Amino acid sequence: MRYFPAVFACLLMAAVSEAEGKSPETASHERLPNIVFLIADDLGYGDVGAFGQKIIKTPNIDALAQSGMKLTHHYAGNAVCAPSRCVLMTGLHPGHAQVRDNREHKPEGQHPLEAGTRTLARILHENGYATGGFGKWGLGFPGSDGRPTAQGFDRFFGYNCQAKAHNNYPTYLWDNDTRVDIANPAFAAHQKLPPTADKADPASYAPYAGVHYAMDLITDKAVSFVESNKDKPFFLYYPTIVPHLALQVPSDSLEPYRELPEDGPYDGSRGYLPNFTPRATYAAMVSRMDDAIGRILKKIDELGLTDDTIVVFTSDNGPLYDRLGGTDTDFFASARDLRGRKGSLYEGGVRVPTIVQFPGRIKAGTESQFMSGFEDWLPTLLSLAELAGKTPEGLDGKDFSPTLKGETQKPREFLYREFPGYGGQQAVWDGRWKAVRQNLNRPAGTTKAAAKKKQQAAPGPIRTELYDLESDPTEAKDVAAEHPEIVARLEAIMKAQHSPSENFPIRAIDGPKK
Repeated sequence: MRYFPAVFACLLMAAVSEAEGKSPETASHERLPNIVFLIADDLGYGDVGAFGQKIIKTPNIDALAQSGMKLTHHYAGNAVCAPSRCVLMTGLHPGHAQVRDNREHKPEGQHPLEAGTRTLARILHENGYATGGFGKWGLGFPGSDGRPTAQGFDRFFGYNCQAKAHNNYPTYLWDNDTRVDIANPAFAAHQKLPPTADKADPASYAPYAGVHYAMDLITDKAVSFVESNKDKPFFLYYPTIVPHLALQVPSDSLEPYRELPEDGPYDGSRGYLPNFTPRATYAAMVSRMDDAIGRILKKIDELGLTDDTIVVFTSDNGPLYDRLGGTDTDFFASARDLRGRKGSLYEGGVRVPTIVQFPGRIKAGTESQFMSGFEDWLPTLLSLAELAGKTPEGLDGKDFSPTLKGETQKPREFLYREFPGYGGQQAVWDGRWKAVRQNLNRPAGTTKAAAKKKQQAAPGPIRTELYDLESDPTEAKDVAAEHPEIVARLEAIMKAQHSPSENFPIRAIDGPKK
């Protein structure tokens, strides 16, 4: 049975507050608030009902929107996993961040955060919070200074490495710094259906599933963390691993979607694992994530903690480009009508569905177009927790808690993104205007494969695109030639906000690789 905790909690809060002569928006909170940060993996702007999804059912997330505030212009930290999460954890935008692209560290893990980094988890831990991370980390390999238990988390359970998270039926997960075996059969997360297999037979796809679905195990630990820390403030970070590929889900979640029209089984020819019902599986993965979120919120409500808990739901970047790994994001309108997908700094790659709930502080059923990004969560959450004085100096993030509380707030001056991957990109938002640059890390007009053979080559001519998002939210018309003065101003912001990175250079800006 699905659970809709926040709506009922909000109604109860309103009744109690009215009896006490207080509105639910001004009622006091007697303890430091808990913080629950729910982050989906590769979930598109239009993949949940509250943001326009018509096929996939997400009742718990939708109920969260009814009892909180929808942020319609919120931007992930970057266009792919690791750098986006780095921005979230540190409050620094990609031009200043330590991790600016996905970079695997063999045999397992990603480029690590530096020792002593002032992460959101570390600051909350230092101020009396129990801190737990449950899901996918991706900011430091096992044994490194970047592992979660070295970056402010008391407790971690899940995948250290995002590449390992390509398989939802793993043979092991990490419990703090200990590798724990999971009784699943071993198989690679990237393989094709054998030529001898019958594509039309569901049994041909049975080898790509296991017994223990990782998200279920991880959610069990997250719920236990809430139970264990009910008497003190806690920070629950839940970076789930779905709906990121591979397409895998337990069969019981498929039932509501078995009647979806399919254009054939997926044989694995475009990466990741074969799947007999790829559309149904994608929908089922999102709904199972919604159920997992419902379990966490239900436990919080059962413990009487809903009124003292800030809940944020969002995604780490946009949805996958169509047909990779069997996905069909066009069928689901995962990005709605936004241009771009994961890996792109166009809107569809970085604008993400975002909801914030905090009964008594954030008015239920509201919506804001205030422009904000992942770097803003560190100062904003500290402010909501009455710990604004603990915010580190020099952050790029801005405190937008006044907007969340319904107060008037000066618009953000600008938002900056850069990404050395997918050819190298920069983008800056300034009010209605958005500038985009591409091909900064490879010669213009070349493929990635060709560019790899020309590591020392200087990129081709840089061209800045300009879009008026107010009149052209789909970024269909480049108006750079019509507004050279605006282009020059936004290019100046790009130049000022980029700091060179030895680990993640952008050759068009930093010069050829040495």
